[in-house]
Amino acid sequence: MAKHDPHRTERADLGLPDTIRACLFDLDGVITKTAVVHAAAWKEAFDAFLREREGDGFQPFDRVGEYDEYVDGKPRADGVRSFLASRGIELPEGSPDDPPDRLTVQGLGNRKNELLLEKIRSGGVEAYDGTLRYVRAARAAGLGTAVVSSSANCRDVLRAIDAEPLFDVRIDGVVAVERKLPGKPRPDTFLAAAADLGVEAAQAAVFEDALAGMDAGRSGHFGYVVGVDRVGQADALRAHGADRVVQDLADLGGQA
Repeated sequence: MAKHDPHRTERADLGLPDTIRACLFDLDGVITKTAVVHAAAWKEAFDAFLREREGDGFQPFDRVGEYDEYVDGKPRADGVRSFLASRGIELPEGSPDDPPDRLTVQGLGNRKNELLLEKIRSGGVEAYDGTLRYVRAARAAGLGTAVVSSSANCRDVLRAIDAEPLFDVRIDGVVAVERKLPGKPRPDTFLAAAADLGVEAAQAAVFEDALAGMDAGRSGHFGYVVGVDRVGQADALRAHGADRVVQDLADLGGQA
């Protein structure tokens, strides 16, 4: 007779396969309503750079198409490199402590981060209530929980919404640098979170809103990949590897 799993019903209520033992959540756009703030900060930083370089006739940064394709979900410097390469622009790499006005990859990235923090300070941080309820329900069902983000501000954002205790593991931009983990679309940060939770990739579910995160979930061979569609890109999320797409995690269940 098969051994009874006391959490099987709970996992079904969460919309997850019975084999899942841990949930790995992206931060911006999944836990918090900060993806739109990131997009606005990137646009402001890139448009100022392009205007200075090319004059008033510059082609503005597209905060939907180009943001999704080149920037969303990636470590900051990777996003800068990817976008500049798409425009055929080369800048010196610089160093991580470059000031925001220095014309280097790192300086431009730091300018974006400065703008982001200004916007967060002025507007605050909001959480998606459906996600927080889902995380609590997952923990009540005995599943491990981790936050996996390219943001170096992840811990501060979680504290701002009183959500830090909801996650057993945090793999963010700070931890990735410490451990020399490449960022999304590589799966290394998600794999590190699963390992820290003591589960195999096949036993972990990934929750992401970014196409780079979908790619990471697919290439890491995770047990289940949920695409969270906040901006009307359900087809793209599926094309990049989502097993299921929802507009909010409340749609999966788990309303504890």
